[in-house]
Amino acid sequence: MRIIRGVKNLAESFPGPVLTLGNFDGVHLGHQAIFRTVTSRAKEIGGTSIALTFEPHPLKVLAPERSPRLLNTFHGKMRLFEAACLDIVICANFTRAFADQNPEDFAKEILVKAIGAREVYVGYDYAFGKGREGSIEFLKKMGSAYGFQVGVIDAVSVEGAVVSSSRIRECVSGGRVDEAQRLLGRHYAIEGKVVTGARRGHTLGFPTANLQTANELLPDYGVYAVQAVIDGRQLNGVASVGVRPTFGGGPVSIEVYLFDLNEDLYGRHMEVAFVRRLRKEERFPDAGALIRQMQDDVAAAKKILLGLQGS
Repeated sequence: MRIIRGVKNLAESFPGPVLTLGNFDGVHLGHQAIFRTVTSRAKEIGGTSIALTFEPHPLKVLAPERSPRLLNTFHGKMRLFEAACLDIVICANFTRAFADQNPEDFAKEILVKAIGAREVYVGYDYAFGKGREGSIEFLKKMGSAYGFQVGVIDAVSVEGAVVSSSRIRECVSGGRVDEAQRLLGRHYAIEGKVVTGARRGHTLGFPTANLQTANELLPDYGVYAVQAVIDGRQLNGVASVGVRPTFGGGPVSIEVYLFDLNEDLYGRHMEVAFVRRLRKEERFPDAGALIRQMQDDVAAAKKILLGLQGS
């Protein structure tokens, strides 16, 4: 998959461009349905599957106070796009000037002149252009005028409710990571670098890796059964997200205890996928009570994660 940063850097034509456009935060089941249509249509016509997305998220420019905490980092989203087998991702630089384009100019200058779209597929609730004035019906009108077909992908529902990025954010921020998994089609994950912490876990008999992450959205404070990936290895463990109230509190930290691992992880990149919350964060009367609870947490997590391997 190729990533092109900025519409101005489109210096070539693509055979049979089949395009989708949107923010795609989370790359959830609804987004994946759109990508499947785009890639299958491109394959059928011998064309090129393309996603046009925006960086940064439009609300970070237009209304920062209303901008959601995003489900993906930019690089994490690009990896998910690649896993969807897209050929090209165009990352438009979203500025106020870009936002001020009227819908017809956007369709004519970007979709037609810059990309040469042959087919365009969007989600059921898509809108584009200045003030989101470009409705799906308007997009179809532009397609008729400028020679591209428009397809609309229906909403995907899980347990009777439409899958959406906002619904997933509610699940993650509420600690319901198992519910988020059903909407994403994978476990919610964050990534970052292992950094030096207080080393308190070593004294308690549970040496932890402290994760420094650029991910904006963390699960609710608590203890989770997790699967981590380091250097291509998948390892099971327990993660604590919170402020460590037993030791007087402090800044939010992500501490990961990996089962049966005894090696230095400082400076290494790690991805942590949250499988299930075991309990909320608690304040214990002393270190001994915390150790006993951590032993119970590890036993519960091992049972849950072993069940995943057997399923």
